[in-house]
Amino acid sequence: MSQQPPFGFATRAIHAGQAFDPTTGAVIPPVYQSSTFVQEHIGGLRQGYEYARGTNPTRDSLQQLLASVEGGRHGLSFASGLAAEDALLRALLRPGDHVLMGNDVYGGTHRLANQILRPWGMALSTVEMSDLDAVRGALRPETRMLWLETPSNPLMKITDIEAVSALGHEHGLVVVVDNTFASPALQTPLALGADVVVHSTTKYLGGHSDVLGGAVVTSSDEIAERVGFLQFAAGAVSAPWEAFLTIRGIKTLKLRMAAHSDNAEAVVDALVGHPAVERVYYPGLSEHPGHDVACRQMARYGGMVALALAGGPSAARRFAEGTQLFQLAESLGGVESLVNYPAEMTHASVRGTELEVPDNLVRLSVGIEEADDLVADARAALDRL
Repeated sequence: MSQQPPFGFATRAIHAGQAFDPTTGAVIPPVYQSSTFVQEHIGGLRQGYEYARGTNPTRDSLQQLLASVEGGRHGLSFASGLAAEDALLRALLRPGDHVLMGNDVYGGTHRLANQILRPWGMALSTVEMSDLDAVRGALRPETRMLWLETPSNPLMKITDIEAVSALGHEHGLVVVVDNTFASPALQTPLALGADVVVHSTTKYLGGHSDVLGGAVVTSSDEIAERVGFLQFAAGAVSAPWEAFLTIRGIKTLKLRMAAHSDNAEAVVDALVGHPAVERVYYPGLSEHPGHDVACRQMARYGGMVALALAGGPSAARRFAEGTQLFQLAESLGGVESLVNYPAEMTHASVRGTELEVPDNLVRLSVGIEEADDLVADARAALDRL
């Protein structure tokens, strides 16, 4: 079952690419932990399977599922989010091409573009993606791609996907949206005009902090063919067990994202107005500059929250190190709540650049524990500052 409607999101998340095993009737398809496949004769492949770098039934199931939940025709699964981004950029660009990227993105994405692909010959600049005039003014004759995150990491900026996609297509550009923070349970960029969606499936899609992976989803046959060739030729594919864990995670994505959103809203209510908090970054707040756009393009506002501490970097560090349920760790999107100090953790690589993160900023990945317990933990850490 790989079709889109009439099936709803939760149904597709459970069933797409997940036909029961015809041999045994097992409801959950088996994990094909095999590196190679027997041929009937030379070149006589069984259902197209030859070698696991090229194709694997478990990865194929995940790729069908990824396409379905994002509303695309093609899903491609990779060993990590950065592997997916690297394959996409290398597949679609050539030396001399220019990428215009949002000025608040995951530090690893900027590091990949700036420190690896820039020396290869790719031109890169950043812009405030929520400002269409700024985006238009930053375009160059050699611009080939617009790259945005919404909500962005870690400042929770909101970009109007439909408006930026329309602008990009006026100029013949490929529009890429990193949908990791929202997930397809809350936002579907392809339906809003984007050409490509990328994910770190490590985060909300996997959802349990036990798998590393990445994804590219598109409805373009040409983009899928080019990225798919690099996926095969360079080989940064997701392994069968990782593919299985990601499939398992996606099955409960809708339920988890509702719980993440509920808890994040409760935590935000506790943070707003606290004397130790200078500012809360959350698109669900009416005063958030992107709130109206978020209302239009997101079903809920998600589980990611950032806060600036009034006491500066020392207060931010003490808060990040002073929580109990919010565990100090990299990453996000798992069922457990995490706290991160981006300036020295996830975004350390962009210090001294135009993407430098405020040093009084703390990022929360709000999990699905009891909301009252999370609120009490955050308040206690703030009260100790």
